[in-house]
Amino acid sequence: MQLRNALHAPHWNINAHSIMYVTAGRGRVQIVNNLGRNVFSGELRRGQVLVVPQNFAVVKRAESESFEWVSFKTNNNAMVNQIVGKASALCGMPVDVLANAYHLSREEATRLKYNRRDQMTVFTPRTVLGV
Repeated sequence: MQLRNALHAPHWNINAHSIMYVTAGRGRVQIVNNLGRNVFSGELRRGQVLVVPQNFAVVKRAESESFEWVSFKTNNNAMVNQIVGKASALCGMPVDVLANAYHLSREEATRLKYNRRDQMTVFTPRTVLGV
């Protein structure tokens, strides 16, 4: 997948681990366990590998350049659950909670909650934001 100054919405793998290999660029990745505890928060660059355990939520955000990666799943029928969308829990959360939980600006959190509810995966800024 490729991102350019965009946010790959929070999601988790229901029945598989994911091995993420960065093929180009750099981006910020945050992973939390099933108790909501942060287990990884950092920048990944080309050539780096990161394992995302099953049932751990992950969010990816491109830095100023593009961020490209491939993910390998440990199950041929891997199922991914998105945290955003019309029926998501995020729609019921206050904007300030979203901003603090995902280290977003209030503006980004508002867009995550209210805009593009029918788009479930990638959110791009309407203007170039400093990341």
